[in-house]
Amino acid sequence: MSSVTNTPPKVLPAAGDGCWCGSGRKYKRCHKPVDGRVLPGVVSPMRSVPAHIVRPPYAETGKVKRAPESAVKSPDVIERMRVTGAMAAEVLRMAGEFVKPGITTDEIDAYVHQLCIERDAYPSPLNYSGYPKSVCTSVNEVICHGIPDSRVLEDGDIINLDVTCYFKGVHGDTNATFAVGEIDEESRHLIDVTEECMWRGIEAVVPGRPLSDIGKAIEVRAKQDKLGVVRAFIGHGIGEQFHTDIQVLHYYDPRNNMIMRPGMTFTIEPMITLGTWQHRMWDDEWTAVTADGKRTAQFEHTVLVTDSGYEVLTGGPGAASPAAPWNRNK
Repeated sequence: MSSVTNTPPKVLPAAGDGCWCGSGRKYKRCHKPVDGRVLPGVVSPMRSVPAHIVRPPYAETGKVKRAPESAVKSPDVIERMRVTGAMAAEVLRMAGEFVKPGITTDEIDAYVHQLCIERDAYPSPLNYSGYPKSVCTSVNEVICHGIPDSRVLEDGDIINLDVTCYFKGVHGDTNATFAVGEIDEESRHLIDVTEECMWRGIEAVVPGRPLSDIGKAIEVRAKQDKLGVVRAFIGHGIGEQFHTDIQVLHYYDPRNNMIMRPGMTFTIEPMITLGTWQHRMWDDEWTAVTADGKRTAQFEHTVLVTDSGYEVLTGGPGAASPAAPWNRNK
């Protein structure tokens, strides 16, 4: 990626005026289409992990090879996932507290990387299918998988941090969207509704019911406020592998009819938009942005199906989103 070397002025020129960048072209033909949008910066070299830390199979090669893994986890795997989920929740909360105007997303990556190392955990995104960083940092219109780089966070931005830890042979995956300084009311409302959508989806986890109940609950809530639900990126099974075959749609599709059974573990991670649900990809083949450039937010928890309902493995006290907003004072 190349860095952004010119900074637009606070007051932008009229469409027919010369562009602020000095190119000699009219503003409407030059920078107007991208002003106000997130642009790629410089990506620093991949960070190293101490030799004593246990790595997932893809860590050295970047090649992900799927292996058979039961959808229903053993008690041993579930207990290890509780430990790793709590760790991921703590790292995400601390990373969110680190967010402020004036820092770069690469500095956030360095911080998350160090938090994982201090806990003898491997940051799961690192070299997963070649992903170059230890956390995903998705700013404003970036839907997911934003690569940390030299871009400086500005007052009024919003940022999603997607943290996954690999510890005791299992993964714990969680994310949340944070305000950078003071944000506008529309962005605050988007974040609040997105968090609620995640919890509506979580509350739809009932053994014996199809996974499509989750997507229905999320879509119904988003549509109440005329918000979009991204379709291209979905929740997934998780355990000893980062991604397993379970697919959790965040919109209603009756074909998403796998029956939830006690012992299943998967993520629920809706991406909600102010505009279209459609996306486009950057040339890095990782960063997905809204097709209309409008803002998007995301929240995620790793969930266990229990005999009576669900257990949130990345929630609870100390998490960025500890419980459903309507249950937090109980």
